[in-house]
Amino acid sequence: MASRGTVKASGNFNSSADAEVLQKAMKGLGTDEDAILQLLTARSNAQRQEIKATYKTLFGKDLESDLKGELGGKFETLIVGLMTPPMAYDVKSLRDAIKGAGTDEKVLVEILASRTPEQVKQIIAAYKQEYDADLEEDVCGDTSGHFQRLLVILLQASRQRGIQEGNIETDAQVLFKAGEQKFGTDEQTFITILGNRSPEHLRRVFDAYMKLSGYEMEESIKRETSGPLRDLLLAVVKCARSVPAYFAETLYYAMKGLGTDDNTLIRVMVSRSEVDMLDIRSHFRRMFACSLHSMIKGDTNGDYRKALLLLCGGDDA
Repeated sequence: MASRGTVKASGNFNSSADAEVLQKAMKGLGTDEDAILQLLTARSNAQRQEIKATYKTLFGKDLESDLKGELGGKFETLIVGLMTPPMAYDVKSLRDAIKGAGTDEKVLVEILASRTPEQVKQIIAAYKQEYDADLEEDVCGDTSGHFQRLLVILLQASRQRGIQEGNIETDAQVLFKAGEQKFGTDEQTFITILGNRSPEHLRRVFDAYMKLSGYEMEESIKRETSGPLRDLLLAVVKCARSVPAYFAETLYYAMKGLGTDDNTLIRVMVSRSEVDMLDIRSHFRRMFACSLHSMIKGDTNGDYRKALLLLCGGDDA
């Protein structure tokens, strides 16, 4: 599949030349942040890993440690994110979400709802390798109730494939009976169906559900559930409809209103820059009254803003 990312591998790539540019940018008094961000946003993640290896060979130092020593704040977090291999980035994000003070449910929701079953399996294996720990056990130790159960279902990474024609109507009816038609909500039914059916099957179920109930699936979830479970169910439904649209909305709400959720902004811009940022941008423009570029520009500043705008890659004014 052709990448829909904004960040592409550089054509005439030379890891030694790049390593020297970075070393020079950090040498002596002061740091040339602009040289660092211009270079790293113009290389693919795989190329950044090569630069890291060459940097160590040439200078006997760790590039990431040097960057951390020279940079600071949100800009540092963003650059270190770009230097991390994608799978390791997801794994570290999940680990920090679980092991930090209190659980960052937002991160668990975003990663586990949006990654493919294949990616989830790789994340579980990489987590085990990195921390010698079981991701499912760690998640269970930190969550509870139906929220926990749906996370566990997603961690099984065994969604059905394709569309089960015979089950579309039944699934829609069962969901209707479990929510809108019932006093109280049967959450178990929601998590079993939404956690196990394929995205293309679920899209057909949502249409059937709308015909049957007169409601969009999201409306019913908002009315019938609350808290982290509600957030996770909504994310699963939105990702079944369109992963880029889900991320467009995630970015919008990370910046809307007072204050910016920089962690979410950084995580999404880093992790989607080589995947589907072009699609995220076009959904963003359709869904909101501005472009992603203009919103980042108005909400951030300095080198941090410059680097984010390069990852965004263009303005859809």
